[in-house]
Amino acid sequence: MDAFSSSFLSTFPTQNLSLSPAIATPKLSISSVRIEERPSSPPPASKPTSTKAPQPPKTPSPPLATKARDHNSASTFSAAKKQTDPTLPAVIFNALDDIINNFIDPPLRPSVDPKHVLSNNFAPVDELPPTECEIMQGSLPPCLDGAYIRNGPNPQYLPRGPYHLFDGDGMLHSVRISKGRAVLCSRYVKTYKYTIERDAGYPLLPNVFSSFNTLTASATRGALSAARIFTGQFNPANGIGLANTSLAFFGNQLYALGESDLPYSLRLTSNGDIQTLGRHDFDGKLFMSMTAHPKIDHETGEAFAFRYGPLPPFLTYFRFDANGTKQPDVPIFSMVTPSFLHDFAITKKYAIFVDIQIGMNPIDMITKGASVVGLDPSKVSRIGVIPRYARDESEMRWFDVPGFNIIHAINAWDEEDAIVIVAPNILSAEHTLERMDLIHLLRLRKEPENPEADEDDGYVVTYVHDEKAGESRFLVMDAKSPQLDIVADVRLPRRVPYGFHGLFVKESDLNKL
Repeated sequence: MDAFSSSFLSTFPTQNLSLSPAIATPKLSISSVRIEERPSSPPPASKPTSTKAPQPPKTPSPPLATKARDHNSASTFSAAKKQTDPTLPAVIFNALDDIINNFIDPPLRPSVDPKHVLSNNFAPVDELPPTECEIMQGSLPPCLDGAYIRNGPNPQYLPRGPYHLFDGDGMLHSVRISKGRAVLCSRYVKTYKYTIERDAGYPLLPNVFSSFNTLTASATRGALSAARIFTGQFNPANGIGLANTSLAFFGNQLYALGESDLPYSLRLTSNGDIQTLGRHDFDGKLFMSMTAHPKIDHETGEAFAFRYGPLPPFLTYFRFDANGTKQPDVPIFSMVTPSFLHDFAITKKYAIFVDIQIGMNPIDMITKGASVVGLDPSKVSRIGVIPRYARDESEMRWFDVPGFNIIHAINAWDEEDAIVIVAPNILSAEHTLERMDLIHLLRLRKEPENPEADEDDGYVVTYVHDEKAGESRFLVMDAKSPQLDIVADVRLPRRVPYGFHGLFVKESDLNKL
């Protein structure tokens, strides 16, 4: 593969499913960072004395409380910028945290070893204020005036214990395009978790995907979290989410999303900076959490979404009208076990959910130390279909589809006698959370506001990274050309780590924020 590899890498075959009213018949179409320890008592804040990127160290350095910083392709670290004096309980809890991470549950598996997970371009970077980019080839089309924003994990503090890619704090990387110019900005989503840990100078909340690997680890980290809550170090009622997964624009609002929490409202300034406005509960109508993949109907302006969890109802469906007003919940009690429901699909008539074999089992997590998400090989996958304007689940229908395990849905539509859903099927479902490094996505921008445009009239936009040179680019490609011909090649002022999902927001929508 070329050094400038695209961030689209698919390892799963695509599966088309046609659902008739009576039966569902599947039709298969195979078409280095340095990790440093910190003492239990954080050091005083310090400022970097130089902006020159030093060479990566060859030997371990003395213990420090560290935040990740990056000026180009080499990673350097500085002490936390803002800290409060630690209380006696905080010192004790931090010491216990060190004991757990070093002796009770050290990161032994590669999938949770931060030295592996955060290597190369997965290494975290610091925030970057709006910075001009250099156009190396071609020009930026006028119809792309707006912003391409990508979300992804970027841990504020380098983990000292187990760390999964999903556990990083959300950071947004935005290219603001205006009149042929491009400006890059990278900012953390200022979640409750990010803010209290920034102010404390050290991590407070456990990593959900990697902290509960054994019974002993679950018990000790659970007890430590309870003690931090009891002493007022953090309040889970204010949210525990990372907002690190995706973005959505609906109801004239822009949101950063992570499915374990409420959305965080955002604003982009005229100079390309990104501001977090706050955690948004839609006037108290949205409870606890929401999917990171709502579906927007661009004809009606409506948004369709859901939440899932470890307690009944395991699935709740809901929607927002064109003004962004949340409509009543539709709890789905016919989903009888907690499933890892990351995405779903919408057609003109229906909402489609896939109850896969990968699910959540909080009892096994507590009693056996199992992962928060795991495979149930005895379970038969099902597809659930419900009218998209349903008021209750009385019209929900389930179809058994053995071996159908999806994380994302690509498309879905209605036919005269069937519903078709297109989605990548995971053939090795037991390894899903172990190999997330293989999956990256690129985004497609359709020609905006052109009703006569063909389906492929538009541009593919994405970040790419050269691992050898340590350099990142923003590419604009002609979606209609067979080889995705490059329309514009923009050199970024510093590298952009690999991330999750992105969104293009046109200038007219940015002006509504």
